[in-house]
Amino acid sequence: MHPSPTIGIVGSAGTYGRWLQAFFARRMGLRVLGHDPGDANSDAPDALLDQADVLLFATPIRVTAALIDDYVRRSAGREAGRLWLDVTSIKQGAVEAMLRSRAEVVGLHPMTAPPKAPTMKGRVVVVCEARLDRWRPWVQSLLEALEAECVHASAERHDQMMALVQAMVHASHLAQAGVLDEYAGRLGGLGAIMPFRSASFELDAAIAARILSLNPAIYEEIQFGNTHSAEVLDRLLAQLTELRDLVRAGDDAARTRFRERFLRSREAFGPQALADGNYAYERVGYLLADLVGPRYTSVHLPEDRAGSLCTLLHVFERHGVSLESIHSSRTPGGEVHFRIGFVRGTDAAALARAVTEIDASGVGRVLESG
Repeated sequence: MHPSPTIGIVGSAGTYGRWLQAFFARRMGLRVLGHDPGDANSDAPDALLDQADVLLFATPIRVTAALIDDYVRRSAGREAGRLWLDVTSIKQGAVEAMLRSRAEVVGLHPMTAPPKAPTMKGRVVVVCEARLDRWRPWVQSLLEALEAECVHASAERHDQMMALVQAMVHASHLAQAGVLDEYAGRLGGLGAIMPFRSASFELDAAIAARILSLNPAIYEEIQFGNTHSAEVLDRLLAQLTELRDLVRAGDDAARTRFRERFLRSREAFGPQALADGNYAYERVGYLLADLVGPRYTSVHLPEDRAGSLCTLLHVFERHGVSLESIHSSRTPGGEVHFRIGFVRGTDAAALARAVTEIDASGVGRVLESG
């Protein structure tokens, strides 16, 4: 194992490939080579096989196993003593293909799109160790640098879980989006429905919008590329069909059956999971309410140093402006922005003076105010 290995990324021009290049180079200080099958100017596959101590596949799910097999053929044993990784959403095919090499093998699945932050802090990464010995200390250092919540599983168990965590959830929201599309002509589309929103509807609509906004090939392969998806979708469809039939019947017997059949799932969840989930839902509900408050200011702090936020808040204190909420988020470029909400009845002139001071002093850059 090389203490400071050279990293080779296959698929380096993709969104995850670019994020990984930046992570390995900036966060871990490593030399990074990159080949993308669609970029003739990227490093050649043989350069990666000759020079990369760690080879990572960040390629579309549908082609990953075949691409890995091609690299096994090209490598012809050069990979012995090295480490091969992948970051696809379906693990069995990719891991089985890497095991046909002589390299040590670990499958990784970050359960998020490439984050705007420099690490995976607060996000889950599933780790599928398939053949790991000499590279174990380095893999551990990689996981620590990612700052993720790591869950270990076999490739088969991972794919079984993804049929529930991804395929079922995505299918449910895509079906909801389809129903909304069918009602668009009658009710005026999502824009006309949103003023009537509940927190649950707003969350579901946001998830559907997220899915529809990203690469459709990823969501296609999550459904079609996982051998466990069809069974899970059969069970989801059976549940919805039974619920629809009970609603159509509409009598007291159907209502009793509904309570017995569908609300009893609370027993499967258990009291702690119900309490935790209900609390999480309430927290998200409060967040959504804060984010639509009419009186707010969004600020970027240009200096990333201890005490910057405290200095900003002191400006509002000096002008007698009381805060109701404060939330941080990241822009697509990775800048941290703070959205600060103010109590009802805040003096508009005092708030304007505070905003002017923030901009003029350089404490922060005011992006917008409501």
